Amino acid sequence: MAAGRELSSLGAVHSDDQIDQKLTPQPPATRSNDGASSEQPNDRPAAAEPARRGVRALPSRARRGGRALLGAIPVRVALATAVTCCLVAAGAAAVASRDTAEPPAPQVAEAATDRALAAQDEPASRSLDRSPSPTPASPSASPTAKASAKPPASPKPKKTKTTPARPKPVAGLTQAQMDNAKVIVDVGVKLKIPRQGLVIAVATAMQESTLLNYASGVLPESQNHPHQAIGWDHDSVGLFQQRPSSGWGSVRDLMRPAYAAQAFYAALLKVPGWQQMSVTMAAQAVQVSAFPYAYAQHEERARTIVAALTT
Repeated sequence: MAAGRELSSLGAVHSDDQIDQKLTPQPPATRSNDGASSEQPNDRPAAAEPARRGVRALPSRARRGGRALLGAIPVRVALATAVTCCLVAAGAAAVASRDTAEPPAPQVAEAATDRALAAQDEPASRSLDRSPSPTPASPSASPTAKASAKPPASPKPKKTKTTPARPKPVAGLTQAQMDNAKVIVDVGVKLKIPRQGLVIAVATAMQESTLLNYASGVLPESQNHPHQAIGWDHDSVGLFQQRPSSGWGSVRDLMRPAYAAQAFYAALLKVPGWQQMSVTMAAQAVQVSAFPYAYAQHEERARTIVAALTT
């Protein structure tokens, strides 16, 4: 009890004092007449509590300062941590900057030179790392490819060989006879033979073979070539019944109407004055036939045939 009064007299603070409350000295308590009392005054119930607990109460200013100190500690720790992070980041950036600006080692520079030289030998479309080129987009997937792609060219129509129209037969000839007469006239026109010579050639063929391509029964070889009839007059073959044994040509050549007509015109041009001769005399000069006047009977029809084939 005495200890409690002593603490009160020294200005101990109440546990329920406000933080900003000022301490005021308390007058010493007077003892009552009836001796010491085991109870404290009603206005100081908490003053003796710190004493009973064995803890000395701190001034309000000290308590307030402690709380401020404890609140400032996390802030300082956070600031220190942020500063440390900034310093580490700045150091890393400086190292990276130094490594980037630092010139390459000799081995690295040599390797880069080798890659550059190798790139010059490679196609321009290939990269230095030799990575595979990307697959080009199909024309349907790329708008640029659509614009640059040319439309497929339309197929050109195939040229079909047109067979010339066969001449209409005249002068009582069959179609086969008229076709052979046309070959004789066409060869003469190509050789620029005068019209009289065309008539002589057609009249001669009409007398010798009736304008049919003959093979010879005496020459089996002649029958291996296209023919329209077979004769037995020695080795005479073809439209003009020319004999291979007389030097007119080979069997194979004489069986071709165009060659046979050309051989006849060549012999006719060698006859002196043939243009002033009659058809019979000119034909006989070339053919040397046993019937020299037989050609005259075909002259008029021959003229009709030539006129039909040259107009």
